[in-house]
Order: sequence, then C-alpha cells, then structure tokens
Amino acid sequence: MTLVIIVFICLFVLTVVCIHLGTRYLETQRRKRIAGMLQVVTAASAVVTTSLLKDDQNSGGGSSFGRFVKSLDVVRKTDDMIQQAALGWSTTRLFRTMAIMAMPGLLLGVLFPVLLNLPLSCLVFGAAGASLPYFYVRRLRDKRMARLEAQLPDAMDFLSRSMRAGHAFVISIGMVGEDLPDPLGQEFRTLFNEQNLGASLNSAFANLTRRAPLLDMRFFSSAVLLQRQTGGNLSEILGGLSEVIRERFRLRGHVKAVSAHGRMTAGILTVLPVLTAGALLIVAPGYLQGMFSDSDGKKLVMAAVAAQIIGNFIIRKIVRIKV
Repeated sequence: MTLVIIVFICLFVLTVVCIHLGTRYLETQRRKRIAGMLQVVTAASAVVTTSLLKDDQNSGGGSSFGRFVKSLDVVRKTDDMIQQAALGWSTTRLFRTMAIMAMPGLLLGVLFPVLLNLPLSCLVFGAAGASLPYFYVRRLRDKRMARLEAQLPDAMDFLSRSMRAGHAFVISIGMVGEDLPDPLGQEFRTLFNEQNLGASLNSAFANLTRRAPLLDMRFFSSAVLLQRQTGGNLSEILGGLSEVIRERFRLRGHVKAVSAHGRMTAGILTVLPVLTAGALLIVAPGYLQGMFSDSDGKKLVMAAVAAQIIGNFIIRKIVRIKV
C-alpha cells in the first residue's frame, strides 16, 4: 500500500509541474497569436529579413526531431479546433481540463491495476481520462462544421440573387451575415467586419477557410478570388456552385444509406463483447475474476481490446466513403 501511495504522489507532482510549464508556454503562444491577429486586421506586411549565414537549425541530424515537433504545431491546430467548435475556450483551458481529467484516471489505475502492471494501468486510464475533453471539443467542432456545410447552398443562392439585384459583393456578404442563422451567419459577419476594418480580401478569405476548413468553402473562396483577378459573372458562378453542393449532398445521402448495414455491423460487433463481459460479471461474478488476476489473463484481455479497436477501425475505413 505504501508503494501505491508513493507512485500516486510522484505522478501527481509530475502532472502539476507539466501543467505549470505548459501553461507558461501556452500563454506565450497566445500573446504571439494576438499580435498576429492585429497584424492581419491592419493589413500590415511583415518585414522579411534574409541572412547569408547558414542556419544551424535547418542542418545537421540533431535538429530533425526539432523540425518534426515544429511541423506538428499542436498549439495552433488545437486553437483552430476550439475556434471551429465556437466553444469560447482557450487552448490553456483545454489543456488544464485534460490534465484535471487525467487525475481520476490515474487514481483509477492505482486502485484497479487490471492491466499488466501498475504504471501501465495508470498510464492507460490517465490517458483515457485526459482524452475526454479533447473528444468533447472535437465532437462539437464536427457538429458545427456539418451545420455550416448544410447552410452553404442557401448562402450561395442568397449571394447570387443579391448581386443580380445590383448589390455589391461586400454588401451582399453583410446581408448574408445578418439574414442567415448561425453558424454560417456568424462566419459571414466576421468576414464582413474584417473587410470593414481594412483587411485585404485575400486575408479575409484565408481566415474564413481557416475557421471553416470545408471543401465547399474553399471552392467558394477560390471562385471569388479568381473572379476578382480574371473577371466573369460571379452570380452565375455562385449559382452553379450551389447546385454542385446540393448534388454532393444527395450523393452523400445515397452513400450513407447504402453503407448503413456496414456501420450497424461495426457497432454491434464492437458493443457485443463488452455487453457479454458485463453480463457475465453480473450473473457470475467469479467467472472472469481469475482472468483479471492472472498475468496471462491480463495479456489476453489487452489483446482482445486491441483486436476490437483495430477491427472497428478497419470496418469504419471500409464503409466510410468520401464524397
């Protein structure tokens, strides 16, 4: 029991230290992002400096890991995901919530070391608890992106009719933001406000596609920017784009109906072993307890869980058809 308490205290101290260091790092990144946002709004161009000296950070084998970590850009991607979910959180708050949710998982791993050993149980349960806030934000983000994509055809038709009536494109953007409900109305209001604050059209649409990274939104941005450079009837282009988006929705619905049997099979095959094990624990509690207490039994349980996860992933890859 003394060893368990010592392990738990060490993990708790390590988690607190990581939270403190991560908070300071994220605060520094937040200040840099705010400065970058102000620079975009004022349409100020960054000063580019060129050095003739060799950059040590881009040469040598020892810096490959640093370049790999920098390419991940976890903070920016996490901040974009929170912004796309319209949750109102900061990246620091998300990481703090993940660290807090990891503590019950660590305690659960200490109390119930059902895996191979105590550190592995603490690591798995702690990671599972820490991932819950991330998947919550990811779920909100996916639902908001789906609603935003469903509103795009109406927005394209609105813009097309408004420009045929004689309104300017920027004025039509403001009208869409005022008339359409959120979340698309909010995005168009932000686009209109950035234009009024003096940001260039390229910067405003780049921010729009970053806040709403959808294929149809990129089509819309490309059509507008190309029309500004080469000319053409933008109202007819947007009308045709609206028809293309609606056809994609019809095709996606048809594919979803065809693949419904496969998705249902994946769900049943994933849930059935868990329900069977739970029923056995309720009906015959001593039937599976020996497996959890034996080292070989623990390996079999971990192999079964890993096989379930891999099988579910493979089935989802088969039945998920991108349109």
